[in-house]
Amino acid sequence: METYPVDIDPAQLLRWLKSESEAAPATFRVTGTRSQERRALPVGSEAHLGDEEREDLSEVATVATLEFAPLHVHEGWQLKVIVEDELGPRVVGATGVEGEQAIDLATFYGEYIRPGRGIANVVADVESPAARHRLNRLLAEIEKNRHVPDGAESSAAKPRKGDRK
Repeated sequence: METYPVDIDPAQLLRWLKSESEAAPATFRVTGTRSQERRALPVGSEAHLGDEEREDLSEVATVATLEFAPLHVHEGWQLKVIVEDELGPRVVGATGVEGEQAIDLATFYGEYIRPGRGIANVVADVESPAARHRLNRLLAEIEKNRHVPDGAESSAAKPRKGDRK
């Protein structure tokens, strides 16, 4: 499996996916999660604190991931939108949310795809050159904001003549 970054606006990608999912709900598998990570404060941060106070504080970051792929696994590709939102220094144990939580597409879009909410990246996983080609066709459709007719299967999710599996 090859993993690489994709140069596409995450907001545009997710708006397209929301529209596509409403028009043809059985085209893509979509899963979302969010979790909070505690990290040590960077050296030099909060320098006015003593060692004991620094032990009680940590950086907290929320990492939200939305994965989508064609309903048919044999297509060989998957896209991930990953948003990392640093909440800043917090008292250890005071974050309120522990572990991983499942979220849906609407929640992911509403909470994480907005200005000032963190750093969003799009990453692709492909199993073969043919899968990469199919994904590139889909990305071209997304950039042009093309959608499939109601109830039809996405042309990017269907194998075409000559595509290898």
